[in-house]
Amino acid sequence: MTVDTNKVVSLTYELRIDDENGEQTLVEKVEQDNPMVILYGSSGLPERFEEQISGLKQGDSFEFSINPEEGYGDFDEEAVVELPKDVFKVNGKVDNELLQIGNFVPMTNQDGHRLQGKVLEVHPDSVLMDFNHPLAGVNMHFKGQILDVREASQEELAHGHVHGEGGHHH
Repeated sequence: MTVDTNKVVSLTYELRIDDENGEQTLVEKVEQDNPMVILYGSSGLPERFEEQISGLKQGDSFEFSINPEEGYGDFDEEAVVELPKDVFKVNGKVDNELLQIGNFVPMTNQDGHRLQGKVLEVHPDSVLMDFNHPLAGVNMHFKGQILDVREASQEELAHGHVHGEGGHHH
């Protein structure tokens, strides 16, 4: 069975990105004992990633790169914003544990959309947050293997994600 729309795909990979010196740095390694399991076509991964594994079969290896335009976009300076510390109050109190430099904080914008922000700086009355995707603006280099390909269940198709081993649990 080949990787295609509405198939459940289990895979391993190493993700390397280009650092400031042009060297490739390992940032993520997904191994066989805990593979990534996706519903192809609804994975939430960059479209280019899915295109690159399309048509592969169990046991096939892959190696490809994705540039920022095909991945998570360029780094957007306007996505780095200073917010008043008051927006981080829960029950009238700011959670200083949450506001540690480097932490990712789940937030909701004025339209009700959920987003993750990274804490860059903490000031007495404000917090500098970065709402770019962590992989925005970088070249990503993937190397991995397809471990398994199977038909998605009707329930998985209806919910738009994988259930069971390596997937979502309700």
